[in-house]
Amino acid sequence: MFFLLRMAFWLGLVLVLLPREKTPETEKLPQIGASEAVQAATAAVSDMTQFCKRQPAACEVGGQAATVIGHRAEDGARKLYRIITDKRPSDRTGSIGGVDGADPSLMNTASRDTLKPDDLMAEWRAPTVP
Repeated sequence: MFFLLRMAFWLGLVLVLLPREKTPETEKLPQIGASEAVQAATAAVSDMTQFCKRQPAACEVGGQAATVIGHRAEDGARKLYRIITDKRPSDRTGSIGGVDGADPSLMNTASRDTLKPDDLMAEWRAPTVP
C-alpha cells in the first residue's frame, strides 16, 4: 500500500516538474513558489501521520482492507505462477516452441548429443603471423 503511495507521489512530482508551454490559460493559474510547495507538502505529510490518532476506526478498517487486498494479490500471483510453470504434455503439442504434428511422447525427450564424434573433431590451424 505504501509502495503505491510512494510511487504515486514520485510520479506526480515528476509530472509537476516537467517543463510546460506558456499559454494564456497557464498565466491565469495561481503562481506558487517552490518553498511554498515544500511547506504545504510537509504539512500534508505531518497531517497524514496523525490521521490514525484522529480516526482509529478508519485506520483499522483500512488496515484490514489492505491485508485482504494483499492476500488476494498473493493468491493471484501464485495462480499466475502455476499457469506459467505448469508443464503438461497436452499444452506442449502446439506449434510454439515445437514442430507441428510432432509425436507428443517425443516432446519430453531433449535432443542432446546429436553430433557424431567426427563432427566434434575440429581441425586445428596454427595462427598465421604476418
